[in-house]
Amino acid sequence: QVQLVESGGGLVQAGGSLRLSCAASGRTFTMYAVGWFRQAPGKEREFVAATLWRDSTTYYGDSVKGRFTISRDNAKNTVYLQMNSLEPEDTAVYYCAADYRRSVFNPAVTTQEAYDFWGQGTQVTVSS
Repeated sequence: QVQLVESGGGLVQAGGSLRLSCAASGRTFTMYAVGWFRQAPGKEREFVAATLWRDSTTYYGDSVKGRFTISRDNAKNTVYLQMNSLEPEDTAVYYCAADYRRSVFNPAVTTQEAYDFWGQGTQVTVSS
């Protein structure tokens, strides 16, 4: 079991930056990947970015490529999401999630189905 706590959300003007953090505690040594998703009001949850826990492989959603960067600090059990050039369309609740590869179907880390544990989310609001 792992507990995930997001932080770093807030209100920022368009063009600004924010860095989100996802602190993991518990059985982190068996994690396969950590991902970030977001959900805006009235919309489905959307994949943002993911990183494998044991190597440098990263994945990004098309809408954030070139603007967002995911990174991790294994020693601190923390994953970061650096968000630059923010747009009003980035306004959403951002969630981090941990993938322990529990599913026999091995879903892609870009899909919600891959993730076994979720944080409570942090609100990001981008004003125009």
